Amino acid sequence: MTRFADPQSLDKAELESGAVFAPRFDANGLVTAITLEAGSNDVLMVAHMNAEAIAETLRSGYATYWSRSRGTLWKKGESSGELQQVVELRTDCDQDAIVLVVNQQGHGAACHTGRKSCFYRRIVLVDGEARLEDSGTPRLFDPATVYSK
Repeated sequence: MTRFADPQSLDKAELESGAVFAPRFDANGLVTAITLEAGSNDVLMVAHMNAEAIAETLRSGYATYWSRSRGTLWKKGESSGELQQVVELRTDCDQDAIVLVVNQQGHGAACHTGRKSCFYRRIVLVDGEARLEDSGTPRLFDPATVYSK
């Protein structure tokens, strides 16, 4: 398995400007992963990755995340066909978050609801109350059909 450098072994300059990849995992061994669509740079989803998920993503070229709810690795699109082919991986300045730039395959839906993006609702104020409003993003597949397999 791919091993990553310990971020505590690097000084601030090395961590922020050097060439050593040393992800700063949280207490649960995870980093936040933001997924963007190549070309449009639309935000598709936010998930988490552990060292094994990052290593598998680098090895396979397809986005693999850590499912906190299932407690296991999750290759995005494995059951739905909505695979994410990685174009580029980036990390932020202090290496505690990752951005995946992907080509979304299948119907083009990153969200399990069948939409392109998991961010299909807006937060609006209605009479002083925060409410959710659908942005009008259409479903690209019927989740009941896709996930009943």
